[in-house]
Formats: sequence, C-alpha cells, structure tokens
Amino acid sequence: MTNKIIDASSRESHGRAAKLKAKAAQMLSEMKTAERAIVLTQRGAASAIIQDFQAHQRLQEALLMLKLMVQGEADIPARRTTTQEQVFADLKVRLAATTDG
Repeated sequence: MTNKIIDASSRESHGRAAKLKAKAAQMLSEMKTAERAIVLTQRGAASAIIQDFQAHQRLQEALLMLKLMVQGEADIPARRTTTQEQVFADLKVRLAATTDG
C-alpha cells in the first residue's frame, strides 16, 4: 500500500483541502480501489491519515490478532496453557449443558 503525501502547511494544501471537501466521496472510492491511505503533513511531518473505514477495521483486527499472539506466546513459559484434548472436552460439556437446559 503506497501513501500519497499532502503538505497541509503549503498553498497547495488549501486547494487540496477544498478538493477533499468537494470530492470526498470520489477520493474515498479511489482510496478503497487503490487500497491506499492519504497522509496529511504539516511542515513536512506526517500529522494525519485519511483511510477508508474497512481498511481501518482490517488494521484494527490485525492489531488485535497480534496482541492475542503476543499474549499467547507469553502464556507458554508461564505455563498458562491447556491441551487441545482438554479444550474440546470442556467445549463438549458446555455444549451439552446449553442443549440440555
């Protein structure tokens, strides 16, 4: 995914800001199609990212998965693990309890 850089402190940014307002739907569609975000800069430093919602959701889900992986990796040396057989046995007991009641 490549990012488009816009310097928000330049004269060019005023025109681009107007373009953003006037053509927001078109830009969002293009961002989604090209799978890229727009990076806004101020004085040459990145200050904000414009990203479509689905891309943001995918990023959040990926970060959550990474967090879970890190937690899982930390559980191994701390011996906070359960065998696959025990997990399935517990699930069978829970499933039976919900279908019987």
